[in-house]
Amino acid sequence: MWAAPGSEQTPIGPPPEAEKRIVEVDCALPKLCGREQESARDDHRAVRRAARRAVLGGLAVTSAFALVGCDSTVGIPQDDAPSAVAAAGTPAAAVPTATPATTTPSVVVPTSGTVRELPQAVQRWADDLPTSTAEQLKTKCWTIAPRNVADMYGNEQAILAALAQPGTATSNGITWQNRGTTVTVERAALDTEYACPRVATGGAEIEYNDADARHTVRRYLARFVGKPLDPADKEGTYPLVCPAAPAAWDPSGTGKPVAAPLANNPGKLTGATKFADQEISSKALRGDYLAVEVPVTNSSGVTQTRTFTVLAGAQGYCIGDVSA
Repeated sequence: MWAAPGSEQTPIGPPPEAEKRIVEVDCALPKLCGREQESARDDHRAVRRAARRAVLGGLAVTSAFALVGCDSTVGIPQDDAPSAVAAAGTPAAAVPTATPATTTPSVVVPTSGTVRELPQAVQRWADDLPTSTAEQLKTKCWTIAPRNVADMYGNEQAILAALAQPGTATSNGITWQNRGTTVTVERAALDTEYACPRVATGGAEIEYNDADARHTVRRYLARFVGKPLDPADKEGTYPLVCPAAPAAWDPSGTGKPVAAPLANNPGKLTGATKFADQEISSKALRGDYLAVEVPVTNSSGVTQTRTFTVLAGAQGYCIGDVSA
């Protein structure tokens, strides 16, 4: 989820007012709150996908949903499960052998050049956009801070108009853009079943904010205590820790970057059993670095505030260090 900036970059310290502590009361994690999981996406997604393509051409569908300022997620989407019939399978004697079954080859998402057709993971999200409420989109897009989901997805028609344009692929993802809206999907998300994009309007560039930094730490801790926001949220698929190489970690601005400490010591929080999701806070450090503080409780029942140092990159925030 992160691309390291060049090591020759000289961080510039923020003005004094940027050092002001940002403290928010975040809504609790769904599993920590005991809320029910939302059901899986509709079984007839394929039919809706076909209908969506027609809508993208004509841009005839419009809708709106309420914006909610909460910084936590509501509910956890389940992976699509096979139906009972499919799970039961078909007896070998009933399977025809005269004509072999044909399958549609998966589309390889390009890493450069023009993208004429929406990748399947993005198409699934586009299918859901006109028929989902804000809360449903927060659930489906659990990789993004829920507050940002509500803020970014409010203008459905503008988003679909941008997605109707050819996209441009880079090593970091794919971007679709028209005069008023920019839609970007990160590379890691393109390799999954469901890709939620980031959206910017008015010619602005795609940016990551403090809510994204806090949500990155929330997801990391939720995994660590055994209650991930989604069963699919694993480091191998959705990396949250800054890579050890290239050595680009320099929060103090020494000009001598090193490997991110957490990459070489992933067990720093071994023994953690829970964390105070409602008390996650963040403050700006030097350059693109932020400090995120969270009270974490260990197996002995001792609670200690841990400081996570995170770095913003082309694909979001990554965690480079955690206080002992």
